[in-house]
Amino acid sequence: MKNIKAFLMTAVCALVLSACGTTSTVPITGRKHSLLVDDQTILSLSTQQYNEVLSKSTLSKDANKTAMVKRVGQKLANAVETFLRNNGMAAEVNNFAWEFNLVQDNQVNAFCMPGGKIVVYEGLLPVTQNEPSLAIVLGHEIAHAVAKHSAEQMSKQIRQQYGTQILGGILGSAVGSGIGNAAQAIASAGFSFANLKYSRDNETEADHMGLIFAAMAGYDPREAIPFWQRMSQGSTNQDDLFSDHPSDEKRIAHLQKVMPEALQYYRPANTTITQPATTTKKASGKTYKFTTKKATKK
Repeated sequence: MKNIKAFLMTAVCALVLSACGTTSTVPITGRKHSLLVDDQTILSLSTQQYNEVLSKSTLSKDANKTAMVKRVGQKLANAVETFLRNNGMAAEVNNFAWEFNLVQDNQVNAFCMPGGKIVVYEGLLPVTQNEPSLAIVLGHEIAHAVAKHSAEQMSKQIRQQYGTQILGGILGSAVGSGIGNAAQAIASAGFSFANLKYSRDNETEADHMGLIFAAMAGYDPREAIPFWQRMSQGSTNQDDLFSDHPSDEKRIAHLQKVMPEALQYYRPANTTITQPATTTKKASGKTYKFTTKKATKK
């Protein structure tokens, strides 16, 4: 009897959780995922946390490097918004209020919170060495936001929490409000957008999308390979068995695999615009369009 009860409770849990949430399609890759947290909740939480991060940080005093971060970030933002508008996702643009900040910190890191709030640490710049490599990094971080990986990870935690509640017999009658409470509970328990560990699949997807976003913004995606080779020189991430990130070797191999696709979107920045053209790209059964320009070199 106990085994039957446990089975029934598990089945109810699965049915409730599968019935909840909104199905969302990730741009470019076409992957579908079910999200239990709405955009408004995620954006509210991330804005609060972003302000907290900045309040505890010192902005860089290097005007040239700060200008570079803002320049690269804005080019990527423009490319992403153009892509979304051209592919029937104009409503998603409303979720972004872009900000780009360089802070004094020796960490080799950067992050983009949901809503397009981007922080770059000064310690990253000696490794990126140039704007195209910085665009590769920021494209990757922006891809996490565009793909709603934060909402995906939070949804996983909510499902786990709800599963525990259902099996314990304490599921409330209002599932919708319960999900909101669960999201708030997870956030208050230390859910950090700035230090969020995505799954290896999320990281690989962000690499793929970020490479294309960089190419759309006019940066050579081939710079990704030497950049990650430089990163690997000071990295211990050679085995991905116990890591949320792919090993450096696997990451580079995957970037090389999707490079031909990214190069289809690449238009060098040192060109003169003559007339518009439209590039189409079919991904996972869906055709995406990115409006580019036919160009001639100066």
